[in-house]
Amino acid sequence: MIGLPISSAAWPSEVELAIQFFLQLAVILVACRVVGKIAQKFGQAQVVGEMIAGVLLGPSLLGIVWPAAEQYLFPKTLTISNHGLETTVPHPSMSVLYVASQLGLVLYMFIVGLEFNVGMLKERAKSATLVAFTGIAAPFLLGGAAALLLMDRAPLFNPELSQWAAAFFMGSAMCITAFPMLARILYEHRIAATSMGTLALSAGAINDAFAWFLLALVLAASKGDPTIAWIAIGGGTLYTIGMFTVGRYLLAFLGIRADRKGEAGHNLLAASFIVLLMSAWLTDSIGIYAVFGAFITGAAMPRGVLADTIKRYCENVTTVLLVPLFFTYSGLNTSVGLLSSPLLWGITLVLVVVAILGKGLGCMLAARIAGESWRDSATIGALMNARGLIELILLNIGLSAGIITGELFTMLVIMAIVTTLMASPAFSKLNKGRVQAIT
Repeated sequence: MIGLPISSAAWPSEVELAIQFFLQLAVILVACRVVGKIAQKFGQAQVVGEMIAGVLLGPSLLGIVWPAAEQYLFPKTLTISNHGLETTVPHPSMSVLYVASQLGLVLYMFIVGLEFNVGMLKERAKSATLVAFTGIAAPFLLGGAAALLLMDRAPLFNPELSQWAAAFFMGSAMCITAFPMLARILYEHRIAATSMGTLALSAGAINDAFAWFLLALVLAASKGDPTIAWIAIGGGTLYTIGMFTVGRYLLAFLGIRADRKGEAGHNLLAASFIVLLMSAWLTDSIGIYAVFGAFITGAAMPRGVLADTIKRYCENVTTVLLVPLFFTYSGLNTSVGLLSSPLLWGITLVLVVVAILGKGLGCMLAARIAGESWRDSATIGALMNARGLIELILLNIGLSAGIITGELFTMLVIMAIVTTLMASPAFSKLNKGRVQAIT
């Protein structure tokens, strides 16, 4: 097979890495569009197809049917020869792919924040808080219990990790809601402004914000340093308050200038992106990760010409070109072949059931208690149960931090795909009459 001009005995140059990246990006886009179109024929969102395509490009399929192609496209390691001694190191092309995927995530969550109506939190604050914290407590407790029961039966966590840190991570993984996907489904069907839509969006936002703080506690416990959690939670709280007070006032100045001119020129766009990137840097530095800062920045931006211009120029490039890189990066770490025994597949099934019962059923009952109809309550439960992109972000953090093994990473990716696959069909079935009436 003709290979790329990258020697296994020398560190690749910037030009060689660029050549490889362009090929990777082209292959990723083809796979995501093809699988996404197939997914749409089965009533799924494009993002679901991209999640599946990312897994198919990794060792779960491409690495099995054509391992040479996977190594050619996505080499994970590089062997360097130095004075007759060979050393295996991570291949730098994966670092390039990772950085590009993080840029895509930051821009995507920024756009989600721009579309988020902060005012709706006030409208349904009490009900949203009930649904959100039920959607956190139930899956967190069930997930934590599952971790404590299963961690000695299979290689799921780092052996040096304490039982309680393992339980915290599993509980956090079960808590996640695919807020961007939830928002997209409701906006596409034009029911985001309804009572049910407002409640679902508000609960999803509260839910995921709290889940990031839980992750900070997990990372602190895994490293045996409580200051990590204090910095993450305290810094994240101060950052959020600052962005919605002083930050919003300063951003409003940019919005007013754009509204007066009737357009957002390059200087205003550049200033907005500088604020975004500094927010991403800050939240990443304090341990709650860049995507959180990106979402808060978007939510704090003034609505008007500036926000509309950013969405118009960035949305398609971000969702079509950059976000698929993250799904593929996650897929390269997902190997179904690691689940090599009936026991591991049985644990996977248990985790899927725990996820559905804890999140879906818990949120449904909480929404019913909050006064929603059974149909709307079931819809909220189905949407909150989807995990999608946000779950993959958390799992990648857990894997890179050495908290979980490749086996558990694969199990939880499968869980995320299954619960996300359920969301769109369940929503369509429960809201068939309503969607037809609106459209």
